[in-house]
Amino acid sequence: MSYSPRWMNPELESFRDAVRRFIAAEIIPHQERWKQQQHVDRDVWDKAGEMGILLADISEQYGGSGGTFAHQVIVFEELTTAGDMCFGLHVHAIVAHYLLNQGTEQQKQTYLPQLASGAMIAAIAMTEPGAGSDLQGIRTTAVLDGNEYVINGSKTFISNGYLADLIVVVAKTDPALGAKGTSLMLVETKNLAGFKVGRILEKIGQKGQDTCELFFDNVRIPADNILGEKAGSGFFQLMAELPYERAIIAVSGVAAVERALALTVAHTRERKVFGKPLIEMQNTRFVLAEIKTEAMVARVFLDHCIEALIAGKLDTVTASMAKYWITDLQCSAIDRCLQLFGGYGYMMEYPIAQMFADARVQRIYGGANEIMKEIIARSL
Repeated sequence: MSYSPRWMNPELESFRDAVRRFIAAEIIPHQERWKQQQHVDRDVWDKAGEMGILLADISEQYGGSGGTFAHQVIVFEELTTAGDMCFGLHVHAIVAHYLLNQGTEQQKQTYLPQLASGAMIAAIAMTEPGAGSDLQGIRTTAVLDGNEYVINGSKTFISNGYLADLIVVVAKTDPALGAKGTSLMLVETKNLAGFKVGRILEKIGQKGQDTCELFFDNVRIPADNILGEKAGSGFFQLMAELPYERAIIAVSGVAAVERALALTVAHTRERKVFGKPLIEMQNTRFVLAEIKTEAMVARVFLDHCIEALIAGKLDTVTASMAKYWITDLQCSAIDRCLQLFGGYGYMMEYPIAQMFADARVQRIYGGANEIMKEIIARSL
């Protein structure tokens, strides 16, 4: 069966070719070194900015490439298909959309061009040692003092935390108001007194992605650096932007399943068992047939979500369905593929082993899959 999504067109195919060449030249050759140093090189952000792939779906008015979400999808797909799990573009793009959709005009003009060029790298700091998917449990505070906010608290598991120049920090501006007392603070990290980046955390997978602890000790930022300039809007801003984040996670999930299937088909054609290729054994063929079917189902559902997001109609429940179901499938499919590699699948020199390790967090970040099911259940 030949399948092409309705959102694809010749211009996007040309864009895909250019992105693929860039990734092959500037990202894949450095993977092992980045894993060793636990972060990518700063200059790759500059090169990606010149290429126009950092904010592919942001308008040229704000320094972006002027494409749609389809352009950004292609970038995420190609990164995953090539085997990259180091370059923290996903978080960077998410922050850009917080600014685009929730920021003031001044905030957009100030930050989006710098994010598009790579002059600034973005992160978002939600999770704390005692608060993960339950964002109402955060303890970090931002207290208004004259024309500044004073931030105190700590964050953990922050992607791009080591390199970030701009961090969207989730903080309580009025703890007594619960969700209505939560705000998003725009924190520029360069030479910022009281701000400290902790250690880069040692993870199971995604070892080239700089995931850090962050500490805020009486950090002062201008009062205008509250996202949207209206205190208490943070929780609602988060809820509005989470479908974009969850769609991105689903894009990477489907691309990973398709890559795992392709790698495994190639391996089972070459691997001999009892004198014949492994793919000629019925169990192997049935497992691969199941994964191929599941990948197609996931792809069609994902393309539905992509179309909805491009049209501005992707709702929270559907995005949660995509995030939970596709990332569950990603882990399950890669596990079954790894089994067909036998002992080789357990060796890190084989890409399937790295994919197995990298996949696990997909079911956790962006909202744990149990939270996704709760969101879906509330719609019943």
